[in-house]
Amino acid sequence: MIKIENLGKSYGPRTLWSGLDFTVQRGQLLALVGPSGSGKSTLLNCLGLLDSPSTGAIHHEGKDITGFGPGAARRYRRDVLGYLFQNYALIENATVAANLEVAMKPRRKRGGSPTVADALKRVGLDGREKEQVHRLSGGEQQRVALARLIVKEPALVLADEPTGALDHENTTLVVDILRTMSDDGCAVVIATHNDAVRDRCDTVLTVGSATEPGPVKNKEHA
Repeated sequence: MIKIENLGKSYGPRTLWSGLDFTVQRGQLLALVGPSGSGKSTLLNCLGLLDSPSTGAIHHEGKDITGFGPGAARRYRRDVLGYLFQNYALIENATVAANLEVAMKPRRKRGGSPTVADALKRVGLDGREKEQVHRLSGGEQQRVALARLIVKEPALVLADEPTGALDHENTTLVVDILRTMSDDGCAVVIATHNDAVRDRCDTVLTVGSATEPGPVKNKEHA
């Protein structure tokens, strides 16, 4: 689904990574690991067209998306991508339901797609549609963010340290949901420092602090 060829990113004299080659298939859960400052978040931003690589190309289903203009990039983010971040990226003064409905509006209504109620039940927040997001705990807000992904049904999920501020129970829920989405055919890329999250992934890509990326390791998931 996503093919990275000879990707590099530099800021002035500093090179985060270079010569990066890997693929992410539908149904695959890939972990990006490496020390702080190694460029994991920057790599996710390049995949999401929020930043541009210095060299190389990113192909989505055979098309080089690094050359997209603003309109095509917006459509790609709207129709293909789903995001999950450590800071949740929710509308705090809106209700739980309103946060999910925002993700549903851009896509066509499809028969069999999960409803707001369906998604909230899957993340353990059934019946809480009318609550204000700012009144929820951090773990509950990340569950809302997960439910937003569920109703959007993206083809590619980019998750940047999504469990960094969560306890064990909520961390397990996040990875379980991402695994289910992956099993249903979604491609998922997770930047993480959590060894337990890494070990649940199918493939591990180590992004080093030097210019060269570490090896890609494929393994069976738990």
